[in-house]
Amino acid sequence: MTAQIKRKRALVTGGAGFIGSHVADLFISNGYEVDILDDLSNGRRENLPQAARFHQVSVASPDAAAIVRQGRFDVILHAAGQIDVRKSVADPLNDATVNILGTLNLLEALHRSGAKARFVFTSTGGAIYGEFNTPPNIENFPKDPESPYAVSKLSAE
Repeated sequence: MTAQIKRKRALVTGGAGFIGSHVADLFISNGYEVDILDDLSNGRRENLPQAARFHQVSVASPDAAAIVRQGRFDVILHAAGQIDVRKSVADPLNDATVNILGTLNLLEALHRSGAKARFVFTSTGGAIYGEFNTPPNIENFPKDPESPYAVSKLSAE
């Protein structure tokens, strides 16, 4: 009788972007089976690792929730999001839909799946702190989001 070794599974949202695609490459090089979820609104198809399974959907969609519920992932790296501060000011509803509701969609789907996956959230480089003079900031530094983008990232945290 041959024992079957279960490969670890990772889901990378925003996996066609700069950070997500590099993290997906790292997972693959460490033997993970990788799924990538990206709507290509910011990312580029040419960034996708060939060894990954690609799903072109928004993190806020029911399809994304179904992928999470059915995937039995060991880890989910959530790097997807609307990242342009100017776009967040021009269309704050889209910003909230992607960055807040999209994150909640993934978390709720993970909860409903019963899987014990680690959920890693890539937030922001500091937009939630507003104007500050003494970087780096620690997590308990007072928050002062000054744009819809910063509000959405703080809300998702």
